[in-house]
Amino acid sequence: MNIYREIDTRGLNCPLPILKAKKALADMVSGQLLKVVATDTGSLRDFQAFAKQTGNELVEQSTVGAEYIHILRRR
Repeated sequence: MNIYREIDTRGLNCPLPILKAKKALADMVSGQLLKVVATDTGSLRDFQAFAKQTGNELVEQSTVGAEYIHILRRR
């Protein structure tokens, strides 16, 4: 997987991880991948809803220890 950009939202709670991801995606071109690292447990469902609402593809979600990894593809 070729990640174009990665943002660290550890320690931030909703809605900040989503807002930072939205800002990062706005600076990317269609098809590029964004990796978001979060510690907010609500981010799993938040990013699922965000992808549906915006049309960006949620490629993958995983949990590594206390961190939640979200991979989004820019629409």
